[in-house]
Amino acid sequence: MQNKKLWKRRLYTILSLDSHPGHISAGFAVGVFISFTPFFGLHTPIALAIAFLFRLNKVTCVTGAWVNTPITVVPILGVSYKLGSFLRGHPVNELPLHGGIEWHNLEKYAKSIILGTSILGFCAAIIAYFCCYYLVLRFRAKDAVQTELAKEMAEVGEELE
Repeated sequence: MQNKKLWKRRLYTILSLDSHPGHISAGFAVGVFISFTPFFGLHTPIALAIAFLFRLNKVTCVTGAWVNTPITVVPILGVSYKLGSFLRGHPVNELPLHGGIEWHNLEKYAKSIILGTSILGFCAAIIAYFCCYYLVLRFRAKDAVQTELAKEMAEVGEELE
């Protein structure tokens, strides 16, 4: 997912969805929250399952789940561990990653990591919601068809089928 053209195409797909901006943004925010969880390799299936259960947009939810990339995983894990340790009243030390980031190596630090990732993920999800909402509205304001669609949705008060 490091390909710039692919990300631009994915962003255009999200911004041009014919759905209410709040619905698009909610799916993206939930995906961002999922991307912060330490369940590596399961982010996409979890995002799809939650999108299905809560009737969120699957494209935006999965895209949000890909926000936390392999480049950012280790720093986020470290910060999450420190935050979780601090909140649990434990000494704040570096997260030992001698054996890698596989779950069996992180298992003894799980409570602190899950607490920290939940808080960071929740904060990131709130920010992602408002950023996505703003971007959808800005995109629709530039496109006449999308502007008309947004006006119809505002008048009806729900999504158009």
